[in-house]
Amino acid sequence: MNQWKQMLEDAKEWAKEAGQKQLERAEGPMEVNSKSSAIDFVTELDVWTENFLTEKIQANYPGHVMKTEESGNYDGESDYEWVIDPIDGTVNYARGLPFYCISIGIRYQGETVIGLVYAPKLGETFEAIKGEGASLNGRQIHSSSTSQLDKAVIATGFPYDKGMTEDNNLPHVNKLLPQIGGLRRMGSAALDLCQVACGRLDGYWEIKLKDWDVEAGILILKEAGGEVLMIEEKKGLYVMAANSFLHSKIQAFIIR
Repeated sequence: MNQWKQMLEDAKEWAKEAGQKQLERAEGPMEVNSKSSAIDFVTELDVWTENFLTEKIQANYPGHVMKTEESGNYDGESDYEWVIDPIDGTVNYARGLPFYCISIGIRYQGETVIGLVYAPKLGETFEAIKGEGASLNGRQIHSSSTSQLDKAVIATGFPYDKGMTEDNNLPHVNKLLPQIGGLRRMGSAALDLCQVACGRLDGYWEIKLKDWDVEAGILILKEAGGEVLMIEEKKGLYVMAANSFLHSKIQAFIIR
């Protein structure tokens, strides 16, 4: 749909403008606060970016619904809903690590049709429109062809309440780690999914996620030929993603 292409182009323009601001502010002092735990950060740029994006959407697409990490839901009458994480990987951003991004997913009548993940410090733009494939900086991408677990490099993450519950992903790690070639923990669910989409990683899983963490990345991965299992649980989303050769093999070790 031409409208989807226009919405994606607008989202890219706004994300890149916001990303430039993030890069500029990362060089100086920054206000950083904790949310649910001592390491669950929100920076002033999380708030600024979210406000910047929601104002752009309201001005250009009045009536569109929005779901955001920092300020919650914005109601509207439209069939379109924007799902926004202003900085996925806030801890990385606050500490000067380059692995963070702006993630924007757009749903139409409840189905995700547009995904954009922009990593300012890396200079990488992952994007997808449903049914049209996925790309990185304008080049088509595809998930890897690795088919053996012992050759696979897989990413994961851990919930903020990891020290207060046994449901902290460590049991999954203990089961899967001896079977695979390598394990990575990089701190951004959206970018982890995109690394699987472009074949740098072979798989990824995590527990207790929110939809703004993965909304865009899941579409990008699916459009790149990968497979995704997502289960809604009481404390958040369980997401397991991989190339088509490894998906069922990984799932056998970490099924919830």
